[in-house]
Amino acid sequence: MEVIILPTAKQVACYGADVCESLIKTKPAAVLGLATGSTPLALYKELIKYYQQQHISFSQITTFNLDEYVGVSASHSQSYHYYMKTQLFDFIDIDPGNTHIPHGDAVDVQQEAIRYEQLIHEKGGIDLQLLGIGRNGHIGFNEPTSSLNSITRVKALTNATKADNQRFFGLGEYQPTHAITMGIKTIMQARQVLLLATGTNKAQAVKAMIEGPVCAMCPASCLQLHQYATIVLDQQAASELIMQDYYQFAKQACDTLFTQSGEGCTKSYG
Repeated sequence: MEVIILPTAKQVACYGADVCESLIKTKPAAVLGLATGSTPLALYKELIKYYQQQHISFSQITTFNLDEYVGVSASHSQSYHYYMKTQLFDFIDIDPGNTHIPHGDAVDVQQEAIRYEQLIHEKGGIDLQLLGIGRNGHIGFNEPTSSLNSITRVKALTNATKADNQRFFGLGEYQPTHAITMGIKTIMQARQVLLLATGTNKAQAVKAMIEGPVCAMCPASCLQLHQYATIVLDQQAASELIMQDYYQFAKQACDTLFTQSGEGCTKSYG
């Protein structure tokens, strides 16, 4: 696990976008795992800018989103289909047929989860999985106590997650209680993982993820076991880490090493 601590949330987004840009330039037909929520928005804006400046093309890219609410149609303003369309897909040259998000309104959501997991494998797996982290340590909708060996499935949301998401739904509007989500094992099978976290409200979860034990109560802690996991934090999200000085020293040493070898740290995973 590589931990990168940057001064601001803007720099976190730019760093994450640079990692994505590097992969797309190296592998134009890469498979990207995408996330929703507030944290990736700034990163998506950077990727749109890179596309508009003709730095990268998404024409051969395939994407898989982490999750979708059960019982919410793709056209609903709070669906992740709608989010991805309005925050990224409408502004780049990606083929809609290459974008994949679970269908939360499927007649048989259990079968939909199975279909989605199989499709990921049929496409060769995910090259780079983008993640955020919930205040309770969840990644995707893998809530605390999720099996570390789980694959894509239907998962009940905790009260904490529902409370965090309540602001997105109108008064009296149906708020989902379940989601189809990639499992922890599915996420861990990605060849590279990039998790972004910003703000003091994520500091406790970040500490548990990086410096706590690997356990089901903090699903994100599984990333300690991933060979190529990069965690990018702003100072606020990193504020409770005990070993901040070490992470910053390690990043500087890495930059020096790969500069001397003609590479950059963000490109060392390839």
